[in-house]
This record gives sequence, structure tokens and C-alpha cells, in this order.
Amino acid sequence: MIIGVAGGTGSGKTTVAQALVARVGADLVLEITQDRYYADLKHLPLTARNHRNYDHPDSIEGSLLAYHLRSLKEGLPAELPLYDFNRHERRPETETVSAKPVILVEGILVFALAEIREILDTKIFVDTDSDVRFIRRLTRDMRERGRTLESVVDQWLETVRPMHLEFVEPSKRWADVIIPEGGFNTVALEFLISRIKTQCDAG
Repeated sequence: MIIGVAGGTGSGKTTVAQALVARVGADLVLEITQDRYYADLKHLPLTARNHRNYDHPDSIEGSLLAYHLRSLKEGLPAELPLYDFNRHERRPETETVSAKPVILVEGILVFALAEIREILDTKIFVDTDSDVRFIRRLTRDMRERGRTLESVVDQWLETVRPMHLEFVEPSKRWADVIIPEGGFNTVALEFLISRIKTQCDAG
């Protein structure tokens, strides 16, 4: 079973994904993030990479992600890419993963990319107010990725918000389940966890 978890940046997708893994069991769930599949830009100067639009579907190598998902669905291992967010380039090494009963794919654009969407058995959209998402994005980028306040705000206004309105928000129509307020919606999470466990037991 391949489950997609989408939603805007800072919506709580990772919290939902982590809750599913923790409750269903890491031995049964393989989590894959869309962020691994940013196109490799090492051929460009670093200054050019810093100003690329990373919220457009074209920034993701969707064909590679689709290939890996199909391989895992057939029970084959996959060599997942690793991405360096500080330099905006793919790292030379990869990570080998084996298939598990549940594959969880998380990212803002997993429903916007038709080649990924068509592979998903269940699609979950995490829906959170934009002001909350902005604060979470600001905190994360400054704390974990060494970004400045000005750079985060500029990116939000220039690409993140416009791309959310153009691609991420409209992709909600493909969702099977919409979770308001992300990982804090315990009722929705319990429903999903129960369904996934039932599927695993049946399999």
C-alpha cells in the first residue's frame, strides 16, 4: 500500500507521517520524502541555485520517484537519492532501502505530479492556515537550514506562496482524506491508523 501525504509547507505533513510510522510500526512502514528528489543543480553556480523556484513541480525529478515507487511496489530495493539543502545539489551517495508493506510518500507536490499521484493507493492532504504554515517554515529554515529572516520572507513572497496557490492548494481535490490542523487532529489520525493497520493485517 502506497500512501501519499501532501499539503502546504509547514502544514504538518511530517508530523502526520511520523505519527503514522510510530503507531503502525517502523518495521511495516517505509517513509520517503519528496525533498530527496529535487533536480540536481550542481551544474549551476551556487548564486543561481539560491534563486531557483523550488516550489514548482518542475523542480522535482518526478520520473525517478515514480520509478522507485514502482520498484518498491514490486518488492525490489531502491537506491534513493540524498539532497544537500545548503548547496542545493544532489549528493554523490545514495541510500538503499527495501520494500515494506506500507510506503509513505510525503511532500508538497506529490498530488500535483500526475505520474506520482497515479501510483498512490491513498491520498491524504494536510490542511493548515497560511499564517501558521509561514511561522513554521520560518522557524524551520532559520534553525535547521541556516537561512536568514530576510531570505525566508523573500522566498515565501516570491515563490512559496504563489506556487502554493497555483499547484499545492488545487491538488487538494485529489485527496481521499483531508486532515485539518495536521498532526494535532487526533480523530483523523486515529481513523487513518486504524485503516492502515487493518490493511496490513489483511495483507
